[in-house]
Amino acid sequence: MNILSKNIKHLRNLKKLTQEALAEELSVTRSRISSYEENRSSPTIEFLIDFSKYFKIPIDIIIKNDLTKANDVSFIEVGNKRVLFPITVDSENENLIEVIPAKASAGYLLGYDDPEYIEQLEKIKLPFLPTGKHRAFPIKGDSMLPMKDGSYVVAEFVEDIKNAKSGYSYIIVTKNDGMTYKRIENLIEEKGCFLLKPDNPSYQSYQVPISEVLELWKFTCSINTQEYEEHELKISSIINMFQDLGVELSSLKKQYLK
Repeated sequence: MNILSKNIKHLRNLKKLTQEALAEELSVTRSRISSYEENRSSPTIEFLIDFSKYFKIPIDIIIKNDLTKANDVSFIEVGNKRVLFPITVDSENENLIEVIPAKASAGYLLGYDDPEYIEQLEKIKLPFLPTGKHRAFPIKGDSMLPMKDGSYVVAEFVEDIKNAKSGYSYIIVTKNDGMTYKRIENLIEEKGCFLLKPDNPSYQSYQVPISEVLELWKFTCSINTQEYEEHELKISSIINMFQDLGVELSSLKKQYLK
């Protein structure tokens, strides 16, 4: 059974559909679904287009990626077309997180919903992270002092932005302003917006309508890069720093649990 046939069967099971039910949804025969799932024949282009539209997952993702490790929350719809893959694993089935390069952070607004853009990002393993989808973001400016310019924040994806907690720090990706890191006051019920509050008192708070928010990531941990020279802060150096941090905290956790 190849990846495509496994994915077709797995996605059908995630929807709790029988072969007959899926066949009816896609206007094909049950025998065609069975044939595809058992890898006795290859799906037609027309079928893949309809299948992709029904599950709201890009065709290239269905064809190229093994989706069988995904559970009922591993596909998160953002808008009408986008699907975020919260869990990425390595060959040892360990969770990985993507690292957004500092010099390329401006391009995140254009590539955040492009599977190929996300797929080409460097990935690292941080074994101490809690469950959930995490990503590492570079911080620019000093509006969140003592978090300094050049630091990296690891944050957890928030599936429903309405659940944002007031008083907590988040990475907020917006349509017009791109990516920013601020403390949030949730004013959705009262004003339909977030109040973004810098920790640095030299900066003013401002409101962002919920309609402008594309993604929300809740702060998990950070690493300060200020002790390094600018030429040392290559993406490989950032990855090594995160990995060293992961090993250190993993060791501390083991000692604590003894």
